[in-house]
Amino acid sequence: MNTTVRTTLNFRYGRLGIPALLLLLITTTACNRANVHAAAPPPAPEVRVASVIKEDVPVYSEWVATLDGYVNAQIRPQVSGYIIKQGYKEGSLVRKGQELFEIDPRPFQAALDRAKGDLAQAQAQLGKSTLDVERDTPLAEARAIAKSQLDNEIQAKLGAQAAVESNRATVEQAELNLEWTKVTSLVDGIAGIAQVQIGNLVGPNSILTSVSQVDPIKAYFPISEQAYVLAQKQSSTVSSKHAISFFGNSLDLILTDGSIFPQKGKILLADRQVDPNTGTIRIVAAFPNPGNILRPGQYGRVHVETNMKKGALLIPQSAVAQSQGSYQVAVVGGDHKVTLRTVKPGETVGTMWVIDSGLKPSEQVVVEGTQRLKEGTVVTPRPAQLSGKGN
Repeated sequence: MNTTVRTTLNFRYGRLGIPALLLLLITTTACNRANVHAAAPPPAPEVRVASVIKEDVPVYSEWVATLDGYVNAQIRPQVSGYIIKQGYKEGSLVRKGQELFEIDPRPFQAALDRAKGDLAQAQAQLGKSTLDVERDTPLAEARAIAKSQLDNEIQAKLGAQAAVESNRATVEQAELNLEWTKVTSLVDGIAGIAQVQIGNLVGPNSILTSVSQVDPIKAYFPISEQAYVLAQKQSSTVSSKHAISFFGNSLDLILTDGSIFPQKGKILLADRQVDPNTGTIRIVAAFPNPGNILRPGQYGRVHVETNMKKGALLIPQSAVAQSQGSYQVAVVGGDHKVTLRTVKPGETVGTMWVIDSGLKPSEQVVVEGTQRLKEGTVVTPRPAQLSGKGN
């Protein structure tokens, strides 16, 4: 075969081979696609689930509290005069009867001396009148003197006795005024900053300082009328001496830095009325305050167990999704399918949420990735690692 014929045949066979090659490629691609469609579906997404817990849980409430002294005494003078001495260190602990200020006593000492002189004069006059009566009584009986003279002497004696009593009262008042020039503390407590200085003229309307008893210290906090009425309904007057269920429970005081004061408090009383402006009633509690750490005017939060919920259903708060005022959880059934269920949450207990309706004990709820799930989604549940529910 010559070169021309060989070239022609190769060209023809080459052209015939291209369609066959294309057909082979198309067939191979179709088979690969069929194999892909015939492969197993992707695995179900993995989710973290937790069981619905049923147990009795304490329900806690918190209210903002204002601290104040157990006793607050405004120190006022009872006499007028000039301050000549301050006898305490501001901000220090003072004792009942300790001298805090002294008012110039000289005018009051002079008034006392004058009152004592008047008393002595009245006593002398009483003595003379008494002698006159004793001397003239037998003379009048013997008709040696006129009866009217004895009557006058008796009345003079009675007047002298009255003058003695009046002057004795004046002396006592002068002694009190002199004693009151030393202004003392009425209670044990922390004395505040002095409101006057040495040399100031003060009187009964002047406030010199204040002294507060701070161990124990009072905490005032308002609760709503609704909470108050609910607490009354939950209390048992037969089994408890308290008209309010949680009044016998101890309180924690949470300070402004988030720390918990180490001493437990107790509720003393509820105010006599509900404030018509705020719809709240004020509750008074007391906390031991060794070292006078807490001071009047501080703020904090009182934390107290207000109820015990029997057979409550608990789930992690992360399992609850809120949307437009409704709450949903994703429940994983025995077939690993997701059911989106509307629930009614109640109180929170640490990291857990009490569910009042919509769930049953031991059901599995998704705690992570609830937003990505749809009704009927098949998932692979895995137990979630949860911390304690806390308080």
